[in-house]
Amino acid sequence: MTDHLQAPDTSHVIREARGLMELPRLLLRFPELARQPRGQGQPVLILPGYGAGDGSTVILKSYLRLLGYRARGWGLGRNTGNASELLPKILKRVASFARRSHQKVHLIGWSFGGYLAREFARERADLVGHVITLGTPVIGGPKYTIVAELFRRRGIDVDAIAAEVEMRNQVSLTAPVIAIYSRRDAVVAWEACIDRITPNVEHVEVRTTHLGFGFSPDVYKIIARRLAPSHSPVQLADPSETAAVADLQLQPLPAALNASVDYSPLQKKP
Repeated sequence: MTDHLQAPDTSHVIREARGLMELPRLLLRFPELARQPRGQGQPVLILPGYGAGDGSTVILKSYLRLLGYRARGWGLGRNTGNASELLPKILKRVASFARRSHQKVHLIGWSFGGYLAREFARERADLVGHVITLGTPVIGGPKYTIVAELFRRRGIDVDAIAAEVEMRNQVSLTAPVIAIYSRRDAVVAWEACIDRITPNVEHVEVRTTHLGFGFSPDVYKIIARRLAPSHSPVQLADPSETAAVADLQLQPLPAALNASVDYSPLQKKP
């Protein structure tokens, strides 16, 4: 049930400044983080949140490389929030990454980046290992985020968006999902980050802000431990076919969904 859910109070967004405290904590706990289980060259693609680019995830990327993962930023510049334009570009990068490594690619997405990771995995589970989301709303689209009111002011029906997202969620993800959330999140209602749809999902609560997800030592430790258990690559179903995988295309998304996951109107003047 979602009747009780509300977007975070915009007056609480000032609390997000606490996320800056994660940086000194990250430095203090670096010796502990460096001792986490190591990867074996598994490919990891990190998707930034709305309005952000690879610069926001460079520390996480560097940490995963230190542990032995082949971690990369998404290489698409600033996240415009337009899923219908971004998903085909993500496909090219994931397919190329998978082809070269002969392994499925682990996706880590922060906020809207996590939404993109989930939608990509829904379409192309054959290319995806794990999906790890950081403060990502699973339901409602922008309805339960601090930008909901701005959407309404721009004449965008957030209830219609939520209905489209619910319809989309009727197709469950088959890839394992680790959903990391925080009750201190002042950007996305934490309840909206709870995935009651995916059969293979693990929820992990941390004590950080929305902006702190990308720098939290607790988040880094969780990611390191969740990616490491198998200590073996997640092979593609048929590596002999990977030479052609970059030419494959995503199935077209419903037109209404294309609109529902487009945050780019927020960049336009009213």
